[in-house]
Amino acid sequence: MTKFTDLNLDPKVLKAVADTGYETPTPIQAGAIPPALEGKDVLGIAQTGTGKTASFTLPMITLLGRGRARARMPRSLVLAPTRELAAQVAENFDTYAKYTKLSKALLIGGTSFKDQDKIIDKGVDVLIATPGRLLDHLERGKLILTDVKVMVVDEADRMLDMGFIPDIEEIFKRTPFTRQTLFFSATMAPEIERITNTFLSAPAKIEVARAATTNDNIKQGVVIFKGSDKRKEPSEKRALLRALIDAEGDACTNAIIFCNRKSDVDIVAKSLNKYGYNAAPIHGDLDQSHRTRTLDKFRDDELRFLVASDVAARGLDIPMVSHVFNFDVPSHAEDYVHRIGRTGRAGRTGTAIMICIPRDEKNLEDVERLVKQEIPRLDNPMPAPEEKPKRERRKKDVAKAEAPAQDEKPKREDKPKPERSRGGRGRGRNEPEVVGMGDEPPAFIAMSFAERAKV
Repeated sequence: MTKFTDLNLDPKVLKAVADTGYETPTPIQAGAIPPALEGKDVLGIAQTGTGKTASFTLPMITLLGRGRARARMPRSLVLAPTRELAAQVAENFDTYAKYTKLSKALLIGGTSFKDQDKIIDKGVDVLIATPGRLLDHLERGKLILTDVKVMVVDEADRMLDMGFIPDIEEIFKRTPFTRQTLFFSATMAPEIERITNTFLSAPAKIEVARAATTNDNIKQGVVIFKGSDKRKEPSEKRALLRALIDAEGDACTNAIIFCNRKSDVDIVAKSLNKYGYNAAPIHGDLDQSHRTRTLDKFRDDELRFLVASDVAARGLDIPMVSHVFNFDVPSHAEDYVHRIGRTGRAGRTGTAIMICIPRDEKNLEDVERLVKQEIPRLDNPMPAPEEKPKRERRKKDVAKAEAPAQDEKPKREDKPKPERSRGGRGRGRNEPEVVGMGDEPPAFIAMSFAERAKV
């Protein structure tokens, strides 16, 4: 069996690895590290939770052992799709490079440009960034990528889902053609394959598991659920989630609960807290400091349930997650693999349970088609709602329905209406028409002007 000591890594790196307690590399590490140390491009395909981060961090630290960084010109570049994944890579670098003098910078949103500029101006060996923030620095003229020796693209399929491929292509064009590229992905969509064909040169391909496979250490299940009516379904679904958690008992030490929509993340977290479950939300609308505090609490066991959107589905290296609950079937089938990959890590066992309502059945079919297996159906732990008894018809209604129809009343004969003309009011049609003032004009009209003046 291969050990880390057999991989020709720098002794300082091996010492740091020994401090972590790891002795045997994972299959992706054993396959990717040797060609990376030889300076070859690497295309790594492996499911999440298999140790991909160390697959490029360890050889990168060894390769950068010689040389010195210049201001604004990093010697290596790591691209990650989310802030959380970028922060995790930075933590791995700190762990494995602690016996070296290599420096790093983390460029992610939610932190000050000014502070990041100060670090870049000093010169860094390793630059870890999300695509958007990196391009912001490039456009401001604060960064030059012409000295990049090693470039890493992590979770490339997630980059595709988030629409970062044009940004990745632009960043590739700003790096030297002679760079070494380490490219990692859990799946190989056609667009990802096009990128690798364009920017990688004769890469060593390491595929330790079939693309889009799930970990055998994870026990999976799905509950098919239909609410009593459309209006009550959301609250009944949250009640089902609580019942599933309770059914797992003490085996559920902690869990990540995934929702498709950010609004549902907040609602589910609030609902769990209302019923005494220690939970907190994490999604892209929260500021970075808030997200970091929440993750730290979850890692430190101060928080039992983390309710998350897919921003947390990838790259979170929290080894002791016992359960993953998919409150919704993911809209993109690939996200299912990454969601449940948060449990069953580093050889441990895990449990992944999903709730599927009628409108999500098409998404469930897509997931099962992708992973090439049927997810076992689980029984609903909630008691079936009692059917309401049908309302008995009252005696009065029955009697009314059974009563013979009464004869219709004869219609009232319409009386002839008196004819009216368009003349004055109150005058019948047969009265003579009055012309002018009639036979008796008012007296004042017959008076002379002089008589009127006296009056």
